[in-house]
Amino acid sequence: MHCVTGFTHSDMRQINTALLFFLLILSCNALGLKPQLLGRHTAQTNSQHTSVSYKTFYFDQQIDHFGFLENGTFKQRYLLNDQHWHKEGGPILFYTGNEGDITWFCNNTGFMWDAAEELGALLVFAEHRYYGESMPFGEESYSNAKYLNYLTSEQALADFAVLIKALKKTLPGAQKSSVIAIGGSYGGMLAAWLRMKYPSAVVGALAASAPIWQFIVPCGEFYKVVTHDFTISGTNCSSNIRMSWAAIDRVSATGEGLQWLSQEFGLCNPLKTPDEVYGFKAWLQETWVNLAMVDYPYEANFLQPLPAWPVKVVCKNLNFNTGVSDKQLLNGISQAVRVYYNYTGDAVCLNTSQTATGNLGFLGWFYQSCTEMVMPMCTDGVADMFEPQPWNFQAFSDECYNQFGVRPREDWAEIVYGGRNISAHSNIIFSNGNLDPWMSGGVTRSLSESLVAIMIDGGAHHLDLRYNSEFDPESVIKTRALEVRYFKQWIKQAATTQ
Repeated sequence: MHCVTGFTHSDMRQINTALLFFLLILSCNALGLKPQLLGRHTAQTNSQHTSVSYKTFYFDQQIDHFGFLENGTFKQRYLLNDQHWHKEGGPILFYTGNEGDITWFCNNTGFMWDAAEELGALLVFAEHRYYGESMPFGEESYSNAKYLNYLTSEQALADFAVLIKALKKTLPGAQKSSVIAIGGSYGGMLAAWLRMKYPSAVVGALAASAPIWQFIVPCGEFYKVVTHDFTISGTNCSSNIRMSWAAIDRVSATGEGLQWLSQEFGLCNPLKTPDEVYGFKAWLQETWVNLAMVDYPYEANFLQPLPAWPVKVVCKNLNFNTGVSDKQLLNGISQAVRVYYNYTGDAVCLNTSQTATGNLGFLGWFYQSCTEMVMPMCTDGVADMFEPQPWNFQAFSDECYNQFGVRPREDWAEIVYGGRNISAHSNIIFSNGNLDPWMSGGVTRSLSESLVAIMIDGGAHHLDLRYNSEFDPESVIKTRALEVRYFKQWIKQAATTQ
């Protein structure tokens, strides 16, 4: 977070949460404004479960779909696999790309590969503009507000709709293929919105862990879910985290304490100033959030290499009773943090500038949050285990203006996508895990027979989109089977209307 310029330390914690949809703070080296050049032909990546293969293509996409003055185009990258496709009308499963390199999402969405085999489907993974290699203005795409002006969810949805039309027109056998949009997190939001805005492009959508209502729910709901995860995972776990913030303040009040804290946590860059202590606490907060998001029932490396049920493992270090000394408590916190950052034992030191993978596009989502993706976040230290931090839209807006020269439109997402008034739409599955903090802004109750909400007991962030595992809880096994049944139903419905 020290890489983000133009933000005061007093505002950084609430701004970080609002800006980073995944709450993934990347290192300075991971911000990369230039597109990363990956393989341009057939690529193979070994995952935990299987070998994923695809072909890479580029589509000439309009820079501006909604005006006629800017008539330029750019190369939108998409990945394609037809290994299981039953041509001449077989369905297409279309992944609506997130805020990052599309190859990363392709390799972490095993459910689509499993479903493709069962459905005889073509797989398409479409990259979101301004991420990965899909840069509308090449290496200059992030250079100024004029070029960034075309980084919006509306433009991205139009990209997807245009690409789908082109694929159905040009791919032999695809003319009558039903297309189903699939996405997780921000990609899940896009999948739902694609069905809402372009119902002729896709017959249905699976929106996994998609907080389409995060813009309008009370600002404290997200952190309540994080706290609940830690509360149920170990005795006194969340209460000890709540007490740790004051303990950090007391210990860091002296130079000797700062040195002890730096050594205890094995920090790569020792703490020397109050501002650095504030950044250290924000780093800890983001760590607890990330752990709640990826609390999977098996070993995984979605963000970091982690053990099964990592929150429970973390909480084994935080079962102190009242009366524990500050240094004893912080020793437990340091051991807990190492579960996230050094499960493999390979880390020489802990870097407070980095909490997750570098495959996500930090700066792009930063800009999107400063324009239309305004998700209010706050903490009170009572209903949650964090230090009190109110939501201050004006401060948020001022910092966005300082950074990009733009101001956010606070209500735009609700206006353009309908907020809670979406009952006129159809054929969308909203899946959420009850351990995932983003369920706080998700659709967790069915709104009609075709706007279906599925709650996954024991599920973290879009668990249903991951590969099948022998350690999957029964809830996610049933969820995936139900999702495929809906896919088959939508495909059958579409066939009768053609």
